[in-house]
Amino acid sequence: MGTSSSATSGGSVEGGGVVLPVGGGVGPVRTSASARVSLPGTPLAASAARRFVRAALADWAALEVPAADRVTDRVADEAILLVSELVTNAVVHAGTAVEVSCALDVSDREGEPPSLVVEVTDHHPTRVVRGDPPDPDERPEYAGGHGLRLVAEIAESWGTTYRRATKSVWFQMAVAPTSAAAAGTGAMGSAFMDAAATMDPAADTVAAPEGGFGAGTVREGLGPAPEGAGVVCEGRKEAVEIVAPAPGRAPVRVDPDWIQRGALSFLAEASDLLAGQFDEDMVTSLAGQLLVPRLADWSAIWLDSTSGPPRLARVWHASEGRIEGLRRVLEKEPPQVPAAVRGSAVEWPWPADPAAYGPGGAALACRLVAGGRALGTLLLGRAGLVRMPDEAVGLVEDFARRVALALASARRYTRQATISRVLQRGLLPSVIPRIPGVESAVVYEPTGDISAGGDFYDVFPAGDGRWCFVLGDVCGNGPEAAVVTGLVRPWLRLLAREGYGVGEVLDRLNQLLGEEAVEQAVEGAAEAVAAGVEAVGGPAGVVELMDGGLVGTGLPAGGGVARFLSLLYGELEPLGEGEGVRCTLASAGHPLPLVLRPEGGVRTVAAPQILLGVVDDVTYESESFDLAPGETLLCVTDGVTEHRSGDRQFDDEDGLAAAFALCAGLSAREVAERVRQAVDEFAAEPPDDDLAMLVLKVV
Repeated sequence: MGTSSSATSGGSVEGGGVVLPVGGGVGPVRTSASARVSLPGTPLAASAARRFVRAALADWAALEVPAADRVTDRVADEAILLVSELVTNAVVHAGTAVEVSCALDVSDREGEPPSLVVEVTDHHPTRVVRGDPPDPDERPEYAGGHGLRLVAEIAESWGTTYRRATKSVWFQMAVAPTSAAAAGTGAMGSAFMDAAATMDPAADTVAAPEGGFGAGTVREGLGPAPEGAGVVCEGRKEAVEIVAPAPGRAPVRVDPDWIQRGALSFLAEASDLLAGQFDEDMVTSLAGQLLVPRLADWSAIWLDSTSGPPRLARVWHASEGRIEGLRRVLEKEPPQVPAAVRGSAVEWPWPADPAAYGPGGAALACRLVAGGRALGTLLLGRAGLVRMPDEAVGLVEDFARRVALALASARRYTRQATISRVLQRGLLPSVIPRIPGVESAVVYEPTGDISAGGDFYDVFPAGDGRWCFVLGDVCGNGPEAAVVTGLVRPWLRLLAREGYGVGEVLDRLNQLLGEEAVEQAVEGAAEAVAAGVEAVGGPAGVVELMDGGLVGTGLPAGGGVARFLSLLYGELEPLGEGEGVRCTLASAGHPLPLVLRPEGGVRTVAAPQILLGVVDDVTYESESFDLAPGETLLCVTDGVTEHRSGDRQFDDEDGLAAAFALCAGLSAREVAERVRQAVDEFAAEPPDDDLAMLVLKVV
C-alpha cells in the first residue's frame, strides 16, 4: 500500500483530466490536510478504505489540524459509508487496484464552512459508474449496494473525472461550523482525540491497517504540521473499524420511499426468477442466492416430507468456504416452528457453534406455506445485529410467500410429469421386436413433457409369419388423445391376430371409433382436464427405439379434444432368405410412405384415404408391393411433413423425398437420424407438433 502527500489550492490536473472541484469551486481554497492510499482490487479493499478514512480523521484531530475538530460523528459516518460503497463498486466493476484520497479543505471566504473531499480512483475508465444507465449489452456483474444513489443523497456535491487511464468518483461534504463544535453538539473532535490518546506517542512509525493491504512505515517523526501544509496520514491498528454505527452515533438519513422502491424491485425480481422454475431444488437454490447477501449473511431451506423428517435442501453463505460448516451445524437441529405461526417470520436463536461459519447475530425462521399447506421452512441470519429490522422482517415474509408458491408449482409439475411417464409407458411399446431380414428404427420426439401426446407407433407379430407395423396420429393431444391411443393399440393387435386383412382392420377400427363408449371416454378425459390444473409445457425430449434398443427419454405435450385418427397400418411377410419381403399397407388420412431404392431413387406408395372416425360407412383399400433387399420404407407423421419455417413447410416441393434420397446406403438407424437432422435444420424453431418416424430396411 503506497501513500503520497500534497498541499493544493483548488484542484489538480492529471493526464489531461478535468479539475477536481473542492470547497464549492468558488473563492480561494487551501488544503488543511490530505492523505492518500493505494489498495489492491480484492474483496477486502472496502474494509481497508473504511479504516484508512477513519484513521486519517483521527490523526488530524490528534494533530490539531485546522477544522479537524469540526468533523462531526455524522459527517464521519456518512463519509465512511460513501467511500465503502465507491470502493466496492470500483473493485467489482473495474477489478483493478484502487486509490483513495481524503482531504480537509478550508475556504478563505468568510462564512463558508470547511469541507471534507474524498476521491476514489480505479484504472478501468471504460466501465459505467454504478448509478448511471447500464450498457444493455453488458451482463450485470454485481447485485447489491447503492453506489452513486447514496452519494447523490448524502454528499453536498459529487462528480466523476475521466482521465486517459483512470476514472475517479469524488464527493464533498461540509463540516460543522465552529459554534457547533464548541457547543459539543455531536462534534467528533473529542472522539478522535480519545482515539489518538490511546496511541503510543513515542512511536516513530505507524503500521498499515490490518488485512494485508500494506506493511512497513508510512512517515517518520509524525508531529504537528505548520498551518497550510499537507499532512500525510495512514491507518493505525488502533483506528476504530466502521462496520456498524457505534452507540449514540447519528444514523445515516434514510429515505422511506427509496426503501419501498427497493423492496418492490427485489420482490419483482424474485417473482420473475422463481415463476419459471419447475424443479424444487432449483427453486431453493435461487431463493438462497436471492437472499444472500442482500438480506442475510446466510440462509437455509428445509423441505417437508410426507414420509420422513424435513430435508435440508439448500444452504447458502456469503462466504462459500463456510457453507459446509454451516450445513453441519444446521443439520443437527432442524427448526421446529410452531404451527400457529404459519407464514409469519419469527425470531430464532442463532444456531450453535457460530465460530464454524461467522459471528453471532440475528436470525429469522419462516414457514413456507402455499394454499394452506406447509411445504418447508426458511431460516436466515444476519451477523452483527441484535434483531432484524421490522422492514426486513416484512420483506422476508413476502419473499417466503413467493418461494412457497414456486415450490407448490414445482411439486404439481413433478406429479403431473410422473403421471405422464407412467401413462406413456402404457401407450408406447417398451421394445421394438426384431423382424427377420428387416432393420427397424423408430424416432419419437414429442413437443412437451407433462402429458401424453397424440402420436403413437407399434410393431408386433400377428402369427403365421406376419409382422404388423403401425404409425398413428390422434387429432389433438393430451389425456383425450391418450384415451384414443389406449383404445386403438390393443384393438389393432386383436384384429390383426384374428386374421383380418389390412383393409378390414381399418374398416372395423373406424366403426369402433364411432361408438358411443369411445365418445364418452374422450369427453370424460376432456372434462377431467378442464377441472384440473392446466398443464405447463416444457422442453422436448426424444425417445428412440432401434432394433429393440431404447435410446433417450421424452414425454409429449397436452391439449386438444378429438377422436379422429390418421393411421398408417401395414403387414410384412418375408419371402425367403435374400428375396425381400411382401408389404401390404393402407393409409387413412396419413402422410404417404416413401420407398428408397439402393441407387437413390424415391417413390411414393399407397393411396390417400379419409381419416378414421369421420365417416361410418367407408371401406378402406390396401396396396401390396415387394421390398427388395437394400430398399427402405419411411413412414412419418405430419409433425415431419408440416414442420414450418415461416410460410414454408418441410415437405413443400417434395422436401422429405429430397432428404430421403440422400440416405442411400445408410442403415435404418442412420436414415432416421439423417431425416430428423434435416427436419431440425429446416427451421430455427423446434417442431410445434409431435414428431414420429418409422424406418424399415430390408437386408
